[in-house]
Amino acid sequence: MSRTIVQPPPHLKLQSFHGIFTAAPEMEALFTKLRRIARAHCTVLLGGETGTGKELVARAIHAESPRRRAPFQAVNCATFSPTLLESELFGHVHGAFTGAVRDRQGLFALANQGTLFLDEVAEIPLDLQGKLLRVMQEKTFVPVGGTRPVTVDVRVISATNKPLRREVAEGRFRDDLSYRLRVVPLYLPPLRRRDGDVEALFWQFVSELNHQGMRRIDGVTRTAMDAILAYPWPGNVRELRSAVEYAFVVGEGPTLDVEDLSPELRGEPTPGMPVGSLAEMERGRILAALARHQGRKAAAAADLGISRTTLWRKLYAHRLR
Repeated sequence: MSRTIVQPPPHLKLQSFHGIFTAAPEMEALFTKLRRIARAHCTVLLGGETGTGKELVARAIHAESPRRRAPFQAVNCATFSPTLLESELFGHVHGAFTGAVRDRQGLFALANQGTLFLDEVAEIPLDLQGKLLRVMQEKTFVPVGGTRPVTVDVRVISATNKPLRREVAEGRFRDDLSYRLRVVPLYLPPLRRRDGDVEALFWQFVSELNHQGMRRIDGVTRTAMDAILAYPWPGNVRELRSAVEYAFVVGEGPTLDVEDLSPELRGEPTPGMPVGSLAEMERGRILAALARHQGRKAAAAADLGISRTTLWRKLYAHRLR
């Protein structure tokens, strides 16, 4: 029995806004809001799931703002120890600590007149939050080990995937700093809520990787595309890009088949990972059965030991296409 092959749209129309690609009509409202936010100098707090493109959004706000000709600096606050994070943000003077062999400017100084993006801002230690609050209120700070204050004018955009209100309630984040950071809170929609973007971005990433010469993909089987569209993409755009790269590496030939997909997309548990809920396990078994039988629902139902009517009901319940 021949397989149904899905070809890329002949004229794939993706809108680009400072590196943010989308085909979803609702994203235009977000871009309009970003343009308005960019005109002001207030702080912005970006919320949303991992992989939704918070740094891209921060860069877009900077690029649309009056500060666009000044530097944009970014830091992931979760990747540094408290001492190193303080030095990264505010710099240090020679001899401030072991290994400080020369004066070093921090990101606030480097971003003067521009924008500083603080990713994972909820991970900043409490004792450092006070110094961050001071530089945002007074526009001055003292480098680690220094005595002379430095004056800067920096717009701060921060991001977190943790609710700051909860962090404040549980004593891990300063209430006054949270208000200072979230003058304009902005939630970024997950990929699964961006109508049409999973398929559009999939073909965009395929096109980009085709030009790298490792493998050329001209089509995808219907079964593989159904698995891609049915997956909830908890890692969002970043996970989708990684999934396409995985398929390029493990597969061969011009057609991407379901065997090229990662175990998660095929509905199989990843070795060494804890088993999820019963609903997730059932959903995985259905996807795996459909993959084994190239999308033939009658054969998949027989494999699962259920009737075709029951399979259709479960497909609807699990929102599988």
